[in-house]
Amino acid sequence: MNLSEIFKAYDIRGTVPDQVNPELARALGAAVARFVGTQEIVVARDMRASGVELVAAFAEGAATQGVATVDLGMASTDFLYFAAGHLDRPGAMFTASHNPAQYNGVKLCLAGARPIGRDTGLLEIEELTAEFLANPPATVAPLTSERDLLQAWVDHVHSFIDVTSLRPLKIVADTANGMGGLVVPLVMAGLPFEVEILYPELDGSFPNHPADPIQEENLVDLKAAVLERGADVGLAFDGDADRVFLVDERAEGVSGSLTTAMVADAMLAKYPGSTVLYNCICSKVVPEIITAAGGTGVRTKVGHSFIKADMERTGAVFGGEHSGHYYYRDNFRADSGIITAMVVLELMSKRNVPLSELVAPYRVYAASGELNTEVADPRGAVAALAAHLEGTDATLDHLDGLTVTYGDWWYNLRPSNTEPLLRLNVEAANDAEVARRVAEVQSLLASLA
Repeated sequence: MNLSEIFKAYDIRGTVPDQVNPELARALGAAVARFVGTQEIVVARDMRASGVELVAAFAEGAATQGVATVDLGMASTDFLYFAAGHLDRPGAMFTASHNPAQYNGVKLCLAGARPIGRDTGLLEIEELTAEFLANPPATVAPLTSERDLLQAWVDHVHSFIDVTSLRPLKIVADTANGMGGLVVPLVMAGLPFEVEILYPELDGSFPNHPADPIQEENLVDLKAAVLERGADVGLAFDGDADRVFLVDERAEGVSGSLTTAMVADAMLAKYPGSTVLYNCICSKVVPEIITAAGGTGVRTKVGHSFIKADMERTGAVFGGEHSGHYYYRDNFRADSGIITAMVVLELMSKRNVPLSELVAPYRVYAASGELNTEVADPRGAVAALAAHLEGTDATLDHLDGLTVTYGDWWYNLRPSNTEPLLRLNVEAANDAEVARRVAEVQSLLASLA
């Protein structure tokens, strides 16, 4: 087994059963237990059928190192992060997030929900996993207990808002047969909302549409339902429900960048002068809003392990990604889709305006959205482009992939950290200019191939 194919920059992800299977999970359990050196690891899984035996095998592996597992059962990834912070234990979440049904994987964290990524332990865990695959330790009975933290989690989510300020709102949530089907009803219960959930059944085969709300085609059903029901807002969650995307009352999508700007503005009103993080593919409006609100903006790489480390380093109160991940200092610096949904619903309630009006001040630029292309060598393509642009009037930035700025428009090109794809994001003054620049960049890439 070639572990380098499934150990990514900040998680483990591959196809079942050829890449991710009980044998791997058992070795990984031993490796993580050896690496963290604690007596307990909190584990959870999403709704994928393969998760049951993978969690069991992981527990068996951890037990070979004398380490017990605390099993939360099915959970969203942000619930697992909460448990790791609340219990001050390392965590392992079995999920492949938005990937198709044939995938599964693991997101790991240290005690206190501190991140584990390539530079903060994942490489060592990969090496230990290889050792345990080559020389499996003697089997012992798993040391497993169960823990119900759902009410504690709901109380924690509610602590981010003033529940008494909420007003009646009509909400449609598309959970895409993912873990939002568990989380949303729990968090919304008892609040003055009329909530309809599309595809609430927990089904890892994703029978209705992929659980990847950054792709426009996966918002079609939600947008139609918002208009048909006369809803105030639509919420679209990904498979493990740590991401959320918004749809306004006119069925217009709100990008992760716009949500980041809106929430950053609100957080800086609550915590004046704070630091806010944003990743390198966020719209220019995000740092502009942070500065205008009196905050300090810090630009980061894409990916949760990088951002969480920067959250701790800078003491940032909030961080956002264009991909729909939103991070909170008071959530153990971890990301949460449902907390973000609640923050937005509170804003709508307090200001008593529709979501479209809330978002309007942040709709300054036009963007392409993330355009993905399969290429034989994504990193080679980025390197070729950088070499071609050296010495031109373009400003080049290598923080994450390649960001190319021409003053009034810019783009970022980077290899995916989780899939064999080249990701392109373009931003310009208006939609026509974006379309022209996308065609220009894609033509250039084709000529360099």
